[in-house]
Amino acid sequence: MLYSLLYKLHGLFSPLNVFRYITFRTALAVLTAMLITFILGPWIIERLRRFSVTQHIRDDGPRTHMGKAGTPTMGGVLIILSIFITVLLWGDLGNMYIWVMSFSLLGFGAIGFTDDYLKTIGKDSKGLRACYKFGVQIVIALLIGVFLYMNPKDPYSDVLSIPFFKRWLFDLGWFYIPFSIVVIVGSSNAVNLTDGIDGLAIGLVGIAVLATGVLVYISGNFKFSQYLQVLYLPGTGELTVFCGAMLGASLGFLWYNSYPADVFMGDVGSLSLGGSLGTLAIITKHEIVLAVVGGIFVIETLSVVFQVASFKMTGKRIFRMAPIHHHFELKGWPEPKVIVRFWIVGIMLALLSLATLKLR
Repeated sequence: MLYSLLYKLHGLFSPLNVFRYITFRTALAVLTAMLITFILGPWIIERLRRFSVTQHIRDDGPRTHMGKAGTPTMGGVLIILSIFITVLLWGDLGNMYIWVMSFSLLGFGAIGFTDDYLKTIGKDSKGLRACYKFGVQIVIALLIGVFLYMNPKDPYSDVLSIPFFKRWLFDLGWFYIPFSIVVIVGSSNAVNLTDGIDGLAIGLVGIAVLATGVLVYISGNFKFSQYLQVLYLPGTGELTVFCGAMLGASLGFLWYNSYPADVFMGDVGSLSLGGSLGTLAIITKHEIVLAVVGGIFVIETLSVVFQVASFKMTGKRIFRMAPIHHHFELKGWPEPKVIVRFWIVGIMLALLSLATLKLR
């Protein structure tokens, strides 16, 4: 809204022409989302504490986590508000991809909100039943997949791009729709599983969205995409502003979520952020790159899958506890050490994902 208003006035005041540049508005989006988070953070945290919206701590986890009982949760509401308000201010609301991303953010956020609400206010330890939780996730991802598949403005709507190779494309046809569901739902739940210790998931999301933002900008820029042999997707460059909002919100929330956390994001935050990352990958054809840049999320998910499969088949566990960050805690690693080391690996994977731009 603010972008449209200010840019329309550039004929009267030429410096306002700067708002036409995506990079400038992305920088504003980062700062705006951080500012909103800093301003609303204390107020929202206090309200969550007042209404006893607090995190349930597993009694079979690391003993050090028992001291976190009573910490407010559902802080993801703050993340969603800061992202959505920022995008409304600095995004081009005439761009359909902005609305696809907003639908994903709010849709997955609503699922997480319902789950958190049932666990905290409703005092139901199981929260939203798995069949409903995954069912609605699949429906939202299906709607996104069908919309993008039928998008007449996208010549690559059913194409899977392989990194490290120039123009190595696979036409998946209608199968691209179930593939997009797997990517979006998988990404959403991967971030959810990683959100187990203070600042881990939100820090990794910030790292991932920073690298993804670079890829998104290149995909939407004709000159850069041609030079780097990346698929040129008109209109997707505007999503760089959305990435900026996600980065700013992540950094702002990390201020309150860093060890020891004042608030947890809850499912409302983790599901919405993960769903947004998956949707970004689907729109910009960087699905495989997402598995690299979000490698920690993949590892966390696989650790749960292998743990459950091993226990059911052999009666033995592979890890002391899953997801794998709890395994390292039980081995004696202090929580801050686990967090920072996972962040370091996340940064390395983000740099590797950017390296795919030149290794083509």
